[in-house]
Order: sequence, then structure tokens, then C-alpha cells
Amino acid sequence: MTTQIIESVLEEAKRHGAKKVTEVQISIGKMTFLGTEQVRFSYKILTEDTIMKDSKLIIEEKDGIIHCINCGYKGEVPLKDDPAYHIPVPTLQCPKCGKTAKIVEGNECTIKSIRMIKKEEEK
Repeated sequence: MTTQIIESVLEEAKRHGAKKVTEVQISIGKMTFLGTEQVRFSYKILTEDTIMKDSKLIIEEKDGIIHCINCGYKGEVPLKDDPAYHIPVPTLQCPKCGKTAKIVEGNECTIKSIRMIKKEEEK
């Protein structure tokens, strides 16, 4: 996923004639299960030999939202305590009626903004 983010940013930078990318802001849905520290680590390594080197990465986490077709519930993803995982695990079971619900938000990764320095115009 981080590779795709970087490729998209580099495409935009090229399209705008940038010589340097200084900041990238992304939104990561919690239902993607992408760890922010892993994204930061891979971002730093993968941008090393690009115009994105040393750019600031701002990550906003977005909560998961589910919608139940059966009863109409729309809200946060319920968490289930599972001793096997030692952490609360998200479930797609509707907290109102118990039927399976659909993820409607929080399963995406979006580039929100890119700051760049454009190349000087040649005279």
C-alpha cells in the first residue's frame, strides 16, 4: 500500500513539474489494518532515492463505520474481546440485531494533500 501511495505522489509531482515533495498527508481507515508505524517505516525507506526524500508524512486515522441492511444500524465497528489475540478485534456483526453488516467507511487509504516545490522556470 505504501508503494502505491508513493507512486501516486510521484506521478502528481511530475505532472506539476515539482523538484521536491516536502509533505504528504494521508488518511488511513482503521479497517485497512495498516499499522501507522509500518507505513512510516516503509515510506522513509521507499522515498530515500526520490524527490520525496525527507518529506514529512502526516497520517490521519479514520474510524470504521458499518451499515446493517437488516435493521438499518449505521455506526462504529463493534469490538470483540478475543483472548486468542490479546486485543479487541473488530467484528462485522451488527450490535443491534446480530446480523452481518457491511463496512461503509474506514477501509480506504486516501492521499489528502501533497506539498511540493516546483522547478524554476528556465529563461
